[in-house]
Amino acid sequence: MELRLLASFVAVAEELHFGRAAARLHLAQPSLSQQIQRLERSVGVQLVERSSRQVNLTPAGEVLRDLARSILTQTEEARSTVREVALGRAGTLQIGYNFASGQRILPAALVRMNTILPNVTVNLIEQRTGPQLAALSAGALDIGLVYGRPAATEFHSQPLLQVPLVAVVGRGHSWARRARTSFSELAGQSCILFERQQCPAMYDAIHHAAERSGIKLNVEHHLDDPNATAIMVSVKPMVGFASSVRAGAAPTAGYNQTVTVALHDPVPTVELCIVWRADDTRPIVRSFLGCIESARSSESVTKLQSLLAQ
Repeated sequence: MELRLLASFVAVAEELHFGRAAARLHLAQPSLSQQIQRLERSVGVQLVERSSRQVNLTPAGEVLRDLARSILTQTEEARSTVREVALGRAGTLQIGYNFASGQRILPAALVRMNTILPNVTVNLIEQRTGPQLAALSAGALDIGLVYGRPAATEFHSQPLLQVPLVAVVGRGHSWARRARTSFSELAGQSCILFERQQCPAMYDAIHHAAERSGIKLNVEHHLDDPNATAIMVSVKPMVGFASSVRAGAAPTAGYNQTVTVALHDPVPTVELCIVWRADDTRPIVRSFLGCIESARSSESVTKLQSLLAQ
């Protein structure tokens, strides 16, 4: 059953006049009559009753009219959707992110995406860097917002922000009333850290700062869950680590009973990056990268305004 024949039949069914239907379709009337006859032969039943004065649909024609309208509508929607996907204006993106990107970059990028590309669906997954890169490699994520540029050639990346790291302690800790402390003072503290594969860039930044300070960290526990780390330091005199973004964020589960203390001399810093697969050239990915760039520009303007207001 050809779509062209269905479209001709719907025109006749709606106009109930071959002349008007032919004009609507920009066809000669004899050609339209031949198309209706072909359709009737295709389905094996009469669809149109035609006399010298009027055109009516048979009961079978009335049923096909409604079905044909639905088929034509769905066909056009399918064509439109396929074109939009091909142009990067529709589809689904699986995006991984960490806390800092969720606070500083991602919201503005998603607002921009929803404004210019409302037909793109975004699914968000919060993860540390290591799990994000593994998911990207496996195809479970399309884009990752992580700390550090991955060395693997299978990825492309772009730096977004420099993010200082801070110490996290409980409210009863001796550092709780401090605004900042020298990194070397960690030499006398029990620390909680995560396994390196969870976030290599942050792990290395902390240890490089320790080397520059001439100290060795006393890592008493390894915990990969940031909230679990916050809970642990809230009940024990220990020090955890987080991005400085947490210092200005609203308290979350686990962080209600903790405070952040700025580290200096040196300041451990990580680079927030956006990462995607090198072989992923889909327009939808390029579209989101453009939204991220727009969000980063907005972040820079906000930071400058904050500095000028000081």
